[in-house]
Amino acid sequence: MPLLPPLLIPLLPLLLMPLLLMPLLMPPALALPHQDLFPYGPARADLLLQEGDDETSPVVQLRAPLPFYEAQFGSLYVGTNGIISTQDFPRETQYVDDDFPTDFPAIAPFLSDIDTSNGRGKVYYREDDSEEVLSQAARYVHMGFPSTAAGFTPTRAFVATWEDVGAYEEVTRDQPPSSQLNTFQAVLAYDESDAYALFLYPASGLQFFGTRPKESYNVHLELPARVGFSRGEVDHLKREGPHFSVTSTEQSVKNLYQMSNLGLPGVWAFHIGSSSQLENVVPATSEGSSPVPPGRSPVSTSLEHRRPEDNLDYAETFYDEDGDAIDYPPAGSLEPELDGHGPTGPPPPSDGNPRSESNGQELRPSGPPLPQPGSPGTASLLPLSPRLEDGPPERGAVFTYSASGRETCERNHGQCSQYAFCTDYATGFCCHCQSKYYGDGKHCLPEGMPHRVNGKVSGQLGVGQASVAFDDVDLHAYIVGNDGRAYTAISHIPEPAAPALLPLVPIGGLFGWLFALEKPGYQNGFRIAGAEFTHEMEVSFHPGEEQVHITQTAEGLDPENYLTVRTMIRGRVPAVPENSTLHMGPYEELYRYHSSGVTSTASREYTLVSGGVERTLSYRVRQNFTYLACGPAGPSRAVPASQQLRVDRVFALYSAGERVLRFAVTSHVGPIEDADALTVNPCSDGTHTCHGSARCLAGAAGPAYTCECTAGFQGDGRHCEDVDECATGSHHCGPNSHCINSPGSYRCLCHGGSQLAPDGRTCVLVSPPSDPCEDGSHNCGPPDRARCVSHGGGSFSCECLPGYVSDGPDCADVDECAEGRCHHAAACHNSPGSFTCHCQAGYRGDGFQCVPGKPSGLGALVPSARPPRCRSRCDQLGEFRPLQCHGNSDHCWCVGRDGRELEGTRSRPGVPPPCKYSFPLGHAASLKNSLHQPLPAAKKKAVESEYFSSWLFWTSQGSIVVGIDYDCRDRTVYWTDVAGRLISRTSLEPGSEPETIINSGLMSPEGLTIDYFRRIMFWTDSGLDKIESAKLDGSERRVLFDTDLVNPRAITVDPIRGNLYWTDWNREAPKIEVSSVDGTGRRILVNKDIGLPNALTYDPFSKLICWADAGTKRLECTLPDGTGRRVVQNNLNYPFSIVSYANHFYHTDWRR
Repeated sequence: MPLLPPLLIPLLPLLLMPLLLMPLLMPPALALPHQDLFPYGPARADLLLQEGDDETSPVVQLRAPLPFYEAQFGSLYVGTNGIISTQDFPRETQYVDDDFPTDFPAIAPFLSDIDTSNGRGKVYYREDDSEEVLSQAARYVHMGFPSTAAGFTPTRAFVATWEDVGAYEEVTRDQPPSSQLNTFQAVLAYDESDAYALFLYPASGLQFFGTRPKESYNVHLELPARVGFSRGEVDHLKREGPHFSVTSTEQSVKNLYQMSNLGLPGVWAFHIGSSSQLENVVPATSEGSSPVPPGRSPVSTSLEHRRPEDNLDYAETFYDEDGDAIDYPPAGSLEPELDGHGPTGPPPPSDGNPRSESNGQELRPSGPPLPQPGSPGTASLLPLSPRLEDGPPERGAVFTYSASGRETCERNHGQCSQYAFCTDYATGFCCHCQSKYYGDGKHCLPEGMPHRVNGKVSGQLGVGQASVAFDDVDLHAYIVGNDGRAYTAISHIPEPAAPALLPLVPIGGLFGWLFALEKPGYQNGFRIAGAEFTHEMEVSFHPGEEQVHITQTAEGLDPENYLTVRTMIRGRVPAVPENSTLHMGPYEELYRYHSSGVTSTASREYTLVSGGVERTLSYRVRQNFTYLACGPAGPSRAVPASQQLRVDRVFALYSAGERVLRFAVTSHVGPIEDADALTVNPCSDGTHTCHGSARCLAGAAGPAYTCECTAGFQGDGRHCEDVDECATGSHHCGPNSHCINSPGSYRCLCHGGSQLAPDGRTCVLVSPPSDPCEDGSHNCGPPDRARCVSHGGGSFSCECLPGYVSDGPDCADVDECAEGRCHHAAACHNSPGSFTCHCQAGYRGDGFQCVPGKPSGLGALVPSARPPRCRSRCDQLGEFRPLQCHGNSDHCWCVGRDGRELEGTRSRPGVPPPCKYSFPLGHAASLKNSLHQPLPAAKKKAVESEYFSSWLFWTSQGSIVVGIDYDCRDRTVYWTDVAGRLISRTSLEPGSEPETIINSGLMSPEGLTIDYFRRIMFWTDSGLDKIESAKLDGSERRVLFDTDLVNPRAITVDPIRGNLYWTDWNREAPKIEVSSVDGTGRRILVNKDIGLPNALTYDPFSKLICWADAGTKRLECTLPDGTGRRVVQNNLNYPFSIVSYANHFYHTDWRR
């Protein structure tokens, strides 16, 4: 029971008095009833928006202008997608899937991809000046803005209602439309100087909370609805205007009908326009005389709205501890207050909310439910968090609480199981398992499924005169969930301890209690305690009075949903003779349930048979379970104070040859009763014939029952088959992960560079370790002698610069003159890190090669300005490396694109010159204007900068270029033209003209890539669903692939390794494939978590294959074998084509 601070004990009678009075002051209430919406429909002469997916109303000319932000607007438009604007909408693809701000004025009560086609809902709207509507709007405004809007009297209102509208869905023949429909309303009330917006969300009005983007519908990525306001672009410079967001996550959308900013769940008010200064939308604050929950402070309005993450967080709920809505008394009611905090009353009786039937787990509970009127107990003024105190083993744990801030689902939803939902209560939040799952909400398992346990067992035991110690031996358990059988095996416990543990059936009996069959109204241990608890046993043997203490700690579920349990055994046990067998009959145990603990005390008899001799012995076992219960859910989470566990079959065996100790029990939990006097249902005793992956559902009376396949399986219950969630797309694995199916479930596996978040399905990027070479924490020598080489993962090595050699931790100068580096007819001069060679008098040359003759006019001690010509080296792209060096001499110079040395670039040995890098058009995206029209003809233009040179190439009028690539050997550009159905090329040499090389057999040529090494080009044709190749002049054309292709798009090649990569953005099954350039070895590289992979590039420097996805909006990379997948950027708009070069990505975007 919560402990009241000593200083508050004298105030106890005063504290309890308002608790007794509170039910009289707080009539029960529900969320906003549907009939409390503003009146709408044909009877109010509403206009009806045409049904469809992306419809816009005709312009509504307002009788009086509407103030919005700082401006006045005389017209409005209503859109299907839960939005109102002062101007006509652009195409929905330009705003419906994007965050605020929009680039046009927007008032959005529920912005998402809504579709009213085929009668799925109606959208009504009208302008109204009736007294009924204006008075109702004024009341809400006065309630939310009692100080600033006390004199506000609206003269006009605009009412828009979305009634039973559905989310956009891609139609399939075998799947009916979703039955989830939403109803919500927006009311704009205004006069000549101020405007207020009211958003209303009735009870059961929000059944879906977001929609899937059309362009990546098959990815199962759902975007939460956006609620808020945007001013749009404010001037001709298209500068971003102010905006205000109410929602940002799915949980915040769910809160719309449960919460409020003016004290009435489901009703929200905002000041959206004023003739005076209004920098941004101002939300209602429920200040002053407006209804405020007792004991709660008004929501602050000191907000910065410049950034979305700074928007208002409506974390305060308006629900009692049972999850029921509360009507708070009007201002002026006589409620005692203490120390600035209003009193907290007891919850009203439960209304049978179905969520109250599930078990839950709160990570930071706020204390147990307050006592009912007339019951003994104390109350605390503040939300509380738990602290465990020690107590006698038979009493269970006692929890006390200390003050802490109230936690909400908004901040903690990720701490629930992926098979649970989160519910906010007045004092905190709780997690509840979904239908067909059970547990405490933090951990949920499918009902009726087999479960597995892994663990370790350690101990220090006295057995007779022997002392035995063992550490971390293996424990494994298997539970048949639909008939209550639990099998436990412990291996490699040394003798004589192993046989001596035979009588300790409760070691395996833990899993019998945890996963026992449940009679109606009763709960097994996992439903109550979940997967994190402590089980303590004290066993006293008779007649020897040996005692042993056993602690079993459940440490949660692993990624495979296996329970992890650690067991410690200490004490003395009686010796058991070798080759003994143990018999133990059925037994019952009585369990008593406390706030966060369970206790049990029982006696057990057992018979040992050895060599034909039987001995009957006994022991007394006291058990104590402690766990963290969820206080905020209140009495609805209560279990019967006493439950009886009946163990019908018991088995214990030790196999000396295998060194394995085994236990098996069959258990069910129910009321305290005489089991022999009752008819037992087959679901209770395990004699049913349901499939092993089905749950047994007892009938109303007698032996009748039905079978139902558990979650993750399908069938009639007598026979169940696994559902492959990964193949059907019903999984919830997030970005950066891929789905791996398992019987009855699946798991999400993160790609390289990321790890699984607490929700079990989202992967988050892991910060890479620091680079000592970057941050200077390495211990290499001075930078003029040594350099640090990073190897990733925080490791590094030190390398001496040319001209130096390792000398312990430092680098010492190499005396090249002593090594005879110069010509025998040259003089050598050593210097730190370098040396010079000068031909002697009577010789000429560069000092490395000297021949008889007259020295150059530069003097005998100056080396030749140009050593003998050598062949310039190329990089992996076929380009000449801009920096060239002469052998190992450290004499370096720069070359141009043609490989010729650039005058004046030669530097002294050991100091390489700064050379310009060429930036070719290899793999570059096609260039089009914002309307996707071809650009007019223009001359090629070179643009030079200090380190880069590039060319901007435009095609002739009438072409629509999609794919483009560059042959670095011949300096020639190749491109595809989907309008002309051509593939063409042109040289970058002055005076070159375009040349068509393929003009037949093409329908929609798109992606194009050049293998400069083999002198072959490859292209995709999305009209013919082919991938073809040809020589660079168009000859030797052949089809590589014309099967298993739906919409081949991008293509790229790795010339060095001879691999060809391409994308296919088939909306049903998008993929990236790879093969050899000759068409052999075709396989799928990536087919998970992609939507519209438009762009593809191979980066020869990092050896990564990278793609840009217009569906997922991400840029991702993976190794050529498909491993090491990682997200590079996740906020793209609509990428079309991409190139990687010199550690950078460049991409085109259709929408920017």
